[in-house]
Amino acid sequence: MGPPADRDGALAVLREVADLGISHIDTAGAYGPRVTNRLIREALHPYPESLHIVTKVGAVRDRQGGWPPARRPEDLRRAVHENLEDLGLDSLDVVDLRLGDAQGPRPGSLAEPFEALAELRRQGLIRHLGVSNATAEQVAEAQAIAPIVCVQNMYNLAHRQDDELIDDLVSKGIAYVPFFPLGGFTPLQSAALSAVAARLDATPTSVALAWLLRRSPNILLIPGTSSVAHLRENAPARASRSPRRISPNWTGSAADGTRGTARWRARPQPPSAWATVWIARPASAPTTVPLIRMNCRSRPMCASILREVCSASQLSTVSVIRDVISCR
Repeated sequence: MGPPADRDGALAVLREVADLGISHIDTAGAYGPRVTNRLIREALHPYPESLHIVTKVGAVRDRQGGWPPARRPEDLRRAVHENLEDLGLDSLDVVDLRLGDAQGPRPGSLAEPFEALAELRRQGLIRHLGVSNATAEQVAEAQAIAPIVCVQNMYNLAHRQDDELIDDLVSKGIAYVPFFPLGGFTPLQSAALSAVAARLDATPTSVALAWLLRRSPNILLIPGTSSVAHLRENAPARASRSPRRISPNWTGSAADGTRGTARWRARPQPPSAWATVWIARPASAPTTVPLIRMNCRSRPMCASILREVCSASQLSTVSVIRDVISCR
């Protein structure tokens, strides 16, 4: 609630976002309220062409810090215009309709509010639509009204209730954006997570984010931060032992659909080696294979990470022989 305690620090974080080449900022007019969007505008306007600002409507912030719903058509129109004004834009890249409540998604039709947003899209005030805190049924209902490009729900290592939804969305080319990727107000704590982090000489938070990136190629990360140092630690593009990126385009499968391999494609620039990883799921699963590219300091280090890839893909590590890791 209210402006940040360190306003200059907040502006520095936003400017570092642009310097790191991060292309996706998650925001909402209710943050502040109307504080975060104005800070974004001050720090980054005019915006880089590559930057996509995704905002949410459908809830407001009350004086007690609660999030009462505001999904009447007139509420949504007002919220969209306030976002446009505060961000200094003529059209919003993506607007998510926030559903449910602070406890999570709630069943029920979204037809009236989503049709109101679809009308604003037809008017040119919104380019793309999404939903947040939604059930699978609400996602399907939204798609029947207008195209959606993303779903933003709570999901992380400890809360995996949307596994089926993620797999359905990836087949449709729709992004899945997990909020609270590090646990939110109750940070992830796990002996297994800490052990993996120690083995990789990484932080538990970076491992948790790397796991999400490996989970599916349609996952976009929005870890929150209030410091430049923490932003750099979490940024997927940083030179680290985490995956550098997961391509949104993937193809290929193992010959028999039951076995895949992870092979090195080393580049000559020491001390890092790029690895291209192909993993096939079991025959009972879709045979498409995500392309994962990693930057590692050594082959043993990459081998350790690739074992985690097998595990994250629900495959078992069969063998590690020189430059090849086989999974099934």
